[in-house]
Amino acid sequence: MSPSPAAEARAADKRDAIMGAALSLFVERGFWGTAVPEIAERAGVGAGTIYRYFESKEALVNAIYRAEKLRFSKAVLDNFPPHANTREQFRVIWMRMAQFVEDNREGFVFLELHHHASYLDAQSIAVETRMTDVIVAVITAAQARRELKQGPPRLLVGLVMGAFIGITRNCLGPAPGTSAVPALSIEGGLTDGPRGSIDWAFAEQCTWEAIRA
Repeated sequence: MSPSPAAEARAADKRDAIMGAALSLFVERGFWGTAVPEIAERAGVGAGTIYRYFESKEALVNAIYRAEKLRFSKAVLDNFPPHANTREQFRVIWMRMAQFVEDNREGFVFLELHHHASYLDAQSIAVETRMTDVIVAVITAAQARRELKQGPPRLLVGLVMGAFIGITRNCLGPAPGTSAVPALSIEGGLTDGPRGSIDWAFAEQCTWEAIRA
């Protein structure tokens, strides 16, 4: 007999609670510094309940990584303007990434803390690769039009993402509700405004100048 809609909803709520608690703890303490009973306590479930939904802590962190990476990809690439000029395409990508950080800072921190981690599985890596491949295709087409600097497209991706991540680290500080996030807790800031604010348009213009032809 199939579960009732109410039972399915309760199960989905528990799974969401586990993933939300784990995401916060992985951001605060890292993957290796977080124990499954701590996740269970924050989620308000028994430790054994977690293993009903995820076979291991590694399976849990991969589920979160894929969910957050897909959310990031959707935020950046949905309804992407394929026929706009390269300058506008770059602006769209940058400002959408910025909006994602503003709306989902904890998720962004999580992705950066766990990027290239040894425990990411093939499915998680494939999600990352698909997004990168789309951006590489955009860059390759722009290079063919002589609108971007020539060179390995993935190198240009690295330059842009390195600048973007560096800006968030220096200007935003820890994710809300956390006391110490190594990836985003560098002292000081790069803007004239208070730490926690970023002039995204100015940052976008500077980064564009670094890669345009």
